Amino acid sequence: MRIKFGVLALVFSQAAMSAQTGPSGHPLAGDVDRLAAELNPQVVAWRRDFHKNPELGNREVRTSKIIADELRKLGYEVTTGVAKTGVVGVLRGGARPPGLSGVEGGPVVALRSDMDALPVAEQGDLPFKSTAKTEWNGQQVGVMHACGHDNHMAILLGTATVLARMKDRLPGTVKLIFQPAEEGPPPGEEGGAQQMVKENVLENPKVDAVFGLHVFPFPAGSIVYRPGPLMASADSFTIKIKGRQTHGAVPWGGIDPIVIGSQVVMALQTIISRTVNITEAPAVVTVGRFTGGNRSNIVPEEVELEGTVRAFDEGVRKDIHQRIRSIATHLSEAAGGSATVEFGLGYPVTRNDPALTERMIPTLRRVAGADNVRLGPLTGTAEDFSFFQQKVPGMFIFLGVTPRDQDHTKVPQNHSPLFFADESALPVGVKVMSNLAIDYLMGK
Repeated sequence: MRIKFGVLALVFSQAAMSAQTGPSGHPLAGDVDRLAAELNPQVVAWRRDFHKNPELGNREVRTSKIIADELRKLGYEVTTGVAKTGVVGVLRGGARPPGLSGVEGGPVVALRSDMDALPVAEQGDLPFKSTAKTEWNGQQVGVMHACGHDNHMAILLGTATVLARMKDRLPGTVKLIFQPAEEGPPPGEEGGAQQMVKENVLENPKVDAVFGLHVFPFPAGSIVYRPGPLMASADSFTIKIKGRQTHGAVPWGGIDPIVIGSQVVMALQTIISRTVNITEAPAVVTVGRFTGGNRSNIVPEEVELEGTVRAFDEGVRKDIHQRIRSIATHLSEAAGGSATVEFGLGYPVTRNDPALTERMIPTLRRVAGADNVRLGPLTGTAEDFSFFQQKVPGMFIFLGVTPRDQDHTKVPQNHSPLFFADESALPVGVKVMSNLAIDYLMGK
């Protein structure tokens, strides 16, 4: 009889728990769903306003003011001017963390959104199309949220509202990070996630885990994840090769940097094809610019090459850097010239913490539906969210924004002047980010 009563009690207990938690697995799930639907018109309005009024990196003045004002209205502790224009909001929950009664305040989870747009002139025909123009790198350019950061900000503001309305039931602290200059700061300036880390954005209170998402051309509302490496590291490099100027009819009277540069370009191709084990860690070295000379009959004094390196392993990344330096300098010296190699601001590999990712996959499946969540491939694009992941366990996911009646493999990609995001994905983003935060705080 004791065993039967025990089983009966367990059945009633499980039924009660199921009724309390709802389909999303925690007591607040039903409220999250309700609030996400209720708030969706406001989330759409935020997204359209940000889209119509884009600002470049480290210049997100209007954008950051709107975000800071909204967070203050919601009761967040707000800090502005982080890494120039960044905004940080802290929400301290009022519930006792389960199983952590001796830990003051409970765990701290961070949610991040980038804020900056790109120097791209929008070519789409939306009612809220951007017509903004500004100066970038000495040129007048159009400005557009061609990478979709307008969606990220609207989603995180929606998430901020959801969490604020259940503050007293949150067993821990939520830190919202609205980050400038994800696409890179203006030349000569510092910025982005790396600068936010330098300014201790992950401290006071100390963050235990960080989550982020990015809209991408997958079916609208779908979620794509990957444990371990997800997005490549990204490094730009500049090679300046110096020869000795001479008449084009008398090449032996000088040292031709164009010939040397051509040999360097070809030799760089052997780095991936002959020294990187691409079955374990794919990588790319691309020269995108080769500049030198001003007349057909003059061998110039100097040429300049500019390119990019992408890798999925930090060891491979460092080895490629060393080989680029060695190839450029030694080939130049062998021909009687000289070379200097400089690497610009680089992003590390976006590497999802395997344990954290495994822990949160059930959350993604519950919220978006198991059929809408899948393991994704490596992508050669890069994200400075990786700087946060170097300091604390982090998970970064893709949110699909391609209309379901279109082939997502054929639509314009992020950074295109025709990039389009289906707003039906916005409530999914709000629910995903809210549930990731809640489940993490509750120890799910």
